[in-house]
Amino acid sequence: MPSEKAKQIVNDIKKGDIKSVYFLMGEEAYYIDAISNFIESTILSEEEKGFNQMVLYGRDVSIDDIVSHAKRYPMMAERQVIIVKEAQDLSRTIEGLVAYVENPQPTTVLVFCYKYKTLDKRKKLSKTLAKNAVLFESKKLYENQVPDWIRRVLSGRGHTITPKAAQMLVEFLGNDLAKINNELQKLQLIMQPGEQITPQLIEENIGISKDFNNFELQKAIGEKNVKRAFAIMQYFHQNPKKNPLVMTVALLYGFFAKLLKYHSLSNKGDAAKVLKVSPYFVKDYQVAARNYPMKKVSAIISSIRDIDMKSKGVGASNLSQADLLKELLIKIFN
Repeated sequence: MPSEKAKQIVNDIKKGDIKSVYFLMGEEAYYIDAISNFIESTILSEEEKGFNQMVLYGRDVSIDDIVSHAKRYPMMAERQVIIVKEAQDLSRTIEGLVAYVENPQPTTVLVFCYKYKTLDKRKKLSKTLAKNAVLFESKKLYENQVPDWIRRVLSGRGHTITPKAAQMLVEFLGNDLAKINNELQKLQLIMQPGEQITPQLIEENIGISKDFNNFELQKAIGEKNVKRAFAIMQYFHQNPKKNPLVMTVALLYGFFAKLLKYHSLSNKGDAAKVLKVSPYFVKDYQVAARNYPMKKVSAIISSIRDIDMKSKGVGASNLSQADLLKELLIKIFN
């Protein structure tokens, strides 16, 4: 996992095992920023940084400029650090780094932050980096992996979080780790050491309703609690910007797709692993399976697809998001 490799890179630097080139790439910017920030703040002392630490931006420099800076010698220090941010802006000429990476300046630590893209692994630069430097790919986590990531991050900071609270953050912020981390840091400012993050704490300080959200709608539908589901639907109607239909449809599709898979399991004890959900939430699928036989689940999935198409303007140009969600709930409960 990216977090394990990122931790290894940081630990190696702490031990003094510092490489000449770090090429940090991939869709998940969080780890790229975390490693580059660590290098920026750690390798040189404050006195050394003035003459020996430089931040460049891909849109403002060429590969030749970077190599020229990298080949200089440090001033009154063992090393110089050069960090190239937004290096993805150099994607068209990035292969020009090959010669430098083959023979890097040993007194320079050159860091590339190549966000939202990856190098072509068939080309020479990728192979040369893998051989002579640190090549790190930061991949996006799947949403079902994010609650565990939240728990690990908070554990390292001396806090815990309830499963529902973690799910609320994922539902509201998706798998954007930087955004989630920002919200966790805000919460830490007002929390006591060792305090647990609860749904109420999130509602009061982040603005996500603990009672009226997609997670609670999914739970109400699974329990076939019609009154509760329609109450949440009404809240969504009154707060459309906070609860876009596209997110609701995507979550419900995922839930019923997993419920279909749950029905097909010969050994229900494997549910958490197969469905890729926390064991805490397996009971939601157990309840829903009793309320929705496999044939009904298949029909519901078809209805969700139909509503998804209508929400995109196919065959229902005059229907509001609230009307479409109401139509979907009626189809689910009938």
